[in-house]
Amino acid sequence: MIPIKKKYYLYFIYLFLLIVALYSIFAYLKRTQDDDLGDLADFNDIKQRGVLNVAVDYNSINYFIYRGKPMGYQYELIQALCKKLGIKSNFIISNNLEESIKGLKNGSYDILATNITITRDRQKEVAFTTPLKQTRQVIVQRKLKYASSDTTFIQDPEQLVNKAIHINPHTPYENRLQQLSEEIGGEIHIKQDSVNQVEQLVSMVSEGEINYTVCDENLAILYRSYYPNLDVSLKISYPQNIAWAVRKEAHELKAYLDEWIFEFKQTAAYRKIYHSYFESPRIAARFFSEYHTISGGKISAYDDLVKRLSDKYDWDWRLISSIIFHESRFEPEVVSWGGAVGLMQLMPSTAESYGVKDITDPGQNVEGGIQLLDWLEKQFEEAVPDSSERIKFILASYNIGLGPVLKARKIAYNEGRDNHLWGDVSYYLKNEVSLIRGQDSTTVREYERGKEAVNFVDRVLHNYQHYCNIIPE
Repeated sequence: MIPIKKKYYLYFIYLFLLIVALYSIFAYLKRTQDDDLGDLADFNDIKQRGVLNVAVDYNSINYFIYRGKPMGYQYELIQALCKKLGIKSNFIISNNLEESIKGLKNGSYDILATNITITRDRQKEVAFTTPLKQTRQVIVQRKLKYASSDTTFIQDPEQLVNKAIHINPHTPYENRLQQLSEEIGGEIHIKQDSVNQVEQLVSMVSEGEINYTVCDENLAILYRSYYPNLDVSLKISYPQNIAWAVRKEAHELKAYLDEWIFEFKQTAAYRKIYHSYFESPRIAARFFSEYHTISGGKISAYDDLVKRLSDKYDWDWRLISSIIFHESRFEPEVVSWGGAVGLMQLMPSTAESYGVKDITDPGQNVEGGIQLLDWLEKQFEEAVPDSSERIKFILASYNIGLGPVLKARKIAYNEGRDNHLWGDVSYYLKNEVSLIRGQDSTTVREYERGKEAVNFVDRVLHNYQHYCNIIPE
């Protein structure tokens, strides 16, 4: 028979071992969960990574392409932030708020730069920065004189009972309409449409396809400049703050963003950005342009031509369009200081070697440029097996010539660096002249050309990323 004291002693040992076992299981499950959550980065991790991953909503205010250039209120704010930090941006389109929050929490994004309002429920899931601006939710409907005979012009929220309000799924508007339905004691019929942007629903109201939708007031006032037959005067919420969101655990990132937003909002640069997207008289004309990706869908007047020739040589037409944007801004007769001509800025000798008879003819110029890219690709096909790295060598050679890029690869190899990686080689392309030959006036110019080539690669791929985000292949 076990003595009483010994029995208690064994009991405590067993209890202790059970606690240790449960703790080990919990720790293992926590590690497993963390592994599934991806790269849960905070401020210093992002700085070290060199890339800020941002979820942004695609619409005519926050993020779009106009005349080949990425633009938008949120886009420009993020670019200003990344310039301050000395890092690059990576934009991911997410118009589904529920999915955006999930992606933020699992580490797919570092920041939600969407039109997200601060609510008590959302504060349980994410951390919000200092507000960027305030807004209220409003009913978007046709003005009384434009309303159909069987449509009620809503002047009071109580008139929304038994009315069908069309909204995008997974937006803040659904919760507010549900709350409003409770407040007024009658059912509001919430219709979830499959269109991707709020502004599409706004357009449908203007065209009479639907009667009502909901929108943030600051955006609704802007959309009213697009569609003068709309009324946006009926407010259905109190003023709400709009802010960026970060993971609740990203304390350092939130602290930095709070300070940066507060300071940046006091600057002329911020006022210029805000004016460009919310106050400028040119906003409506830009929106209705055929070169706006929301309304017109074109990058340039040469889309069909570029698509046809790109397909002929098996290139992504969006990449070719990005090259043309940076080479000529889609001007077929432009001539550079060095004598390069046309959409793809061909040198006359290069054009001649590819059978180009009229260097300013868009079709001949683009085909000659793509043939040059094809030739350059063959020069690096075996030397740089990774296609995502190889395209950077090709673009640099297109800009500065094959010789300097090959020289930079050789120097990188001699210096013990990996000459298959653009990051290693580009350093020497920017600096190789000064490293080898000194600093007379000729070599300084060549040094500047090396920097220009590296910048060209960055700019072309930057635009190409945005074209891929927004424009179908």
